[in-house]
Amino acid sequence: MSPPMSVAWSGLAGSVLALAFVLALAWFGLRWMRRFAQPPADAGAPELRVLRTLALGPRERLVLVRHGDADLLLGVGADGVRLLDRRDAAACVPPPR
Repeated sequence: MSPPMSVAWSGLAGSVLALAFVLALAWFGLRWMRRFAQPPADAGAPELRVLRTLALGPRERLVLVRHGDADLLLGVGADGVRLLDRRDAAACVPPPR
């Protein structure tokens, strides 16, 4: 014998309500977590661009980065990132390709 229709509908309604509760809980949780996310980058902040990269080994490389009006030569390796040189961007004109 199959159960009466009212029992089947109540089971379906309970499942739909449980799903709605879980979705609402996830939505509120994501909105709450958004508070702790990093704020968007400031529109007035200087731009950061990678100009050149040179691999020196499997884990070591030189990276030339332009940050605002300065060019930074960075050494990147397994032990971290180090500033090797800093010059004005106007003084550093990249050679033609």
